This record gives sequence, C-alpha cells and structure tokens, in this order.
Amino acid sequence: MPLHLVKLCVGADSIHDLQEWVAQRSLSAIAAGLAPHSVHTTRMVPKRVEELLADGSLYWVIKGQVMARQKLLDIETFTGEDGIGRCHLVLGPEVIETMPQPRRPFQGWRYLTPEDAPADLGTLGEDVMALPEDLRRELAELGLL
Repeated sequence: MPLHLVKLCVGADSIHDLQEWVAQRSLSAIAAGLAPHSVHTTRMVPKRVEELLADGSLYWVIKGQVMARQKLLDIETFTGEDGIGRCHLVLGPEVIETMPQPRRPFQGWRYLTPEDAPADLGTLGEDVMALPEDLRRELAELGLL
C-alpha cells in the first residue's frame, strides 16, 4: 500500500506559482541533458522509503490547505558539506491539483495515509476544475467542497 508525504510549499502563494517553479526546474534539467524532474531537499530522511516509492506522492500545502501533489519518484540520501545527512525527494514533472484540505502549519514533512489524502481535483468533474482557485479554497473552508 502506498504512503504519501505532506509538506508546506514555502514561497508559493498559489498552485500557479508551484506549477511555474516546477516548469522552470524541468526546463533547466532538460537544458542540462537530464530528466525533467524537480528535486526537493529536506534534512530529515523518511524511514518508510519502500512504502513511499510504491506509488506515493508529495502533497503540497499552500496557504494553509493541501492543494496539489507531485508523484514521488525516488528518495536519494546524501551527506551535506556540513556532515549532516539529508535527502533529495525526486518528484515527477506534473503538478496534480487536489481537493483543498485544511492543514495547520508544521515543520518538515509528515506521513499521509491514502485514506487521509485528498482526492485529485480531476476526479470530481470539470465543473469543480473550472472554479477559480480562490473560490475552491473558500468553498473548502466552508465545508461545501
């Protein structure tokens, strides 16, 4: 059974910001002759790597709500120049919008079980997808989405 991670998307004010950042990273990787993955570096290394790589995703919290996810392709551990262990979370190039789900601030990342993960927005129909991001966020806060 897959397991997921959830993390704050620091610096992004919208899904569009995240999508632009991922696209820019993908273009840079392609220009360097690499695969179009984005990489997120984190200090804490997950212990449940096998479960995460069994079709897991990294869910992004933007402005207090889980709003998107990226497929988790690999977890590469390394030791930084300061001697501290870290890891690269290698992410797929597609940012998949999810149902908004409120999330309190936290540090680092947290595990997220499939039953607690929000559904992909595309599975809810085109009507919901057509709503502006701000309206979806407000409707979710009111419990109407």
